[in-house]
Amino acid sequence: MQYQSTRGGVSSLSFTQAVMMGLAEDGGLLLPRAIPRINRETFDTWQQLSYPELAFEVMSRFIDDIPASDLKNLIARAYSNFSSEEVTPIIHLGDLHLLELFHGPTLAFKDIALQFLGNVFEYLLERDDQVLNIIGATSGDTGSAAIHGVKGKNRINIFILHPKGRVSPVQEKQMTGVPDENVYNVAVHGTFDDCQAMVKSIFGEVEFKKAYHLGAINSINWARVLAQVVYYIYSTLHITTHEKDLATSFSVPTGNFGDIFAGYIAKKMLPEGIISKLILATNENDILTRFVNDGDYSMQEVVATSSPSMDIQAASNFERYLYYLFDSEPERVKEAMTQFQSTGALDLSGYTEHIKRDFQACAVDHQQVVETINSHHQHHNYLLDPHTAIGVRAALELKKQGVPTVCLATAHPVKFGETVKEATAEDIPLPEDIAQLMQERGRCVEMQSDPEEFKTYISQHGRRSA
Repeated sequence: MQYQSTRGGVSSLSFTQAVMMGLAEDGGLLLPRAIPRINRETFDTWQQLSYPELAFEVMSRFIDDIPASDLKNLIARAYSNFSSEEVTPIIHLGDLHLLELFHGPTLAFKDIALQFLGNVFEYLLERDDQVLNIIGATSGDTGSAAIHGVKGKNRINIFILHPKGRVSPVQEKQMTGVPDENVYNVAVHGTFDDCQAMVKSIFGEVEFKKAYHLGAINSINWARVLAQVVYYIYSTLHITTHEKDLATSFSVPTGNFGDIFAGYIAKKMLPEGIISKLILATNENDILTRFVNDGDYSMQEVVATSSPSMDIQAASNFERYLYYLFDSEPERVKEAMTQFQSTGALDLSGYTEHIKRDFQACAVDHQQVVETINSHHQHHNYLLDPHTAIGVRAALELKKQGVPTVCLATAHPVKFGETVKEATAEDIPLPEDIAQLMQERGRCVEMQSDPEEFKTYISQHGRRSA
């Protein structure tokens, strides 16, 4: 399997080369040259597989430069410390199926990809006698999951940017409370989009990137998307056994387009009729909803909400979908992204019919979040975090009668206790490890939204050689 850039300037990469490159050197995002197709016979044979076994079957179709035995070991280690043996259990709530993705070490869906990616990085660095400085931006959960994926690992330092004051207290402490010496946290005076722009700017400086062996842990890294494809296929197998011959829809709370793009890849892989629609759910930062419904992909001011991980305007993974929307023509992608960088807007209204073949979209505001958390607590004795509540509310608004719909539960409600208390008038008891973590003294530096200042910090603390 070979990988290439959405902008056409990089091609013929192996999987491991794509993982280590992160962002393509022409500024684009990396994608496999072709999406493997799974026939119905093969799909049916996967019904009895455990999650790690299924992960190997899916990932090995995209990875041909890591021996099968090593890949199986990397996957097994990734999910060995999850609190559920199923890894991503499915809960049935009325007409909806809830896919719990928060049983990893940081209680968020990002663990599913980043526990795997951390192991892959460690494996490749040992194999090739290299070092790595990981840089990434987070709106909350990616940072903590990335840190917990690589903390204490030899040959790796990690530098995570987060927008100061715009992540939840638990999210912040899960990053800054980690004592390992290879972890560096930076609170940026700005928004997540400012943090992401700093990362992309530095990755665009090829000489600096090579000199400091920079790697990406954000969902711009293809391995992140690939690991998330697995749980879409896992849940369709589960739903298929219970509701035979019915296509499954998914409702996905998203701000960065990474999680729902993994669903799009799963839809392209699987036989026709397995996955129906992908419901894209946003908060008040509704650029992706406007894109699906009206073809309006234009940035507005970022609004701080009770679902901070989705407080994003420029979606990092949008370019990958644009590549397919533009019939895999990299020049058109490059032109569009240049225009977006210049103007902050793209008019894609001519593509809405095509877009709506795969997606529906709905924006959910704070009051609706509170109402949804409250109603599910009252009627099902189940607590939703605010991000999951957005996906659930969108599903209830848009799902078709008789179509099984899976809502992605992206975080444990304890990470957003203030909003949950507002909805239920009840405090969520903190798990013992989280309660202890909240007492830890944080390790963090503050910085302006300045790529040059961040480069200086990396040069002072980054690894230079094995």
